[in-house]
Amino acid sequence: NIPFSRGLGSSSAVIVGAIASAYEMAGFKASKDTILNKAIIYETHPDNISPAVHGGFISAIVKNGNVYANKISLSDEIKAVVVIPNKPMSTSSSRQILPKNYTMKECVNNLSHAAFLTSCFYEKKYDLLKIASKDLMHEERRMHALEELFEVRKVAYENGALMSTLSGSGSSFLNIAYKDDAKNLQDILKSKFSDFRVEVFSFDNDGYEITQS
Repeated sequence: NIPFSRGLGSSSAVIVGAIASAYEMAGFKASKDTILNKAIIYETHPDNISPAVHGGFISAIVKNGNVYANKISLSDEIKAVVVIPNKPMSTSSSRQILPKNYTMKECVNNLSHAAFLTSCFYEKKYDLLKIASKDLMHEERRMHALEELFEVRKVAYENGALMSTLSGSGSSFLNIAYKDDAKNLQDILKSKFSDFRVEVFSFDNDGYEITQS
């Protein structure tokens, strides 16, 4: 059910689902950490595979081939209002438009904002997410491939979004809103961008689950 080439982690979901299912069908009760450290072989960064395994808000790094991931559960106070355009964005293609070198200002901005953004989620200071999510390295460069995304962000912030940001390399846009504001934000975005899907999702705090049909 995850659209391909939309920045929503479809490849990681497939990788994690396949590995977890293989262990289950082979009769091995593998831990989630085992699944995660197998998945890093196929997806060489932990950004998407870690939440696919564990759920929640994840900070993760890779050291000597092993994934180290810290997780907190996300509050049910907030919802994801996801705008899914009718056009894909290739991750590999969008990487080609990024510069080979960044300025000191751009690097310091993103390091400090990433740390501050993480603390906002840990402290549940959601009203600061708009400030914390300011990016200078990739987002707007990639958004030019689909100019409507600039208007998506503008409309979202004008109508209750706490945070509005490109999801992965795009083309989807992740908006976070308080649960009481999510439906209104969805309705406004749907009316403004009728060619795009706009969905409201709860955040998953569990990661993958093995179920018997």
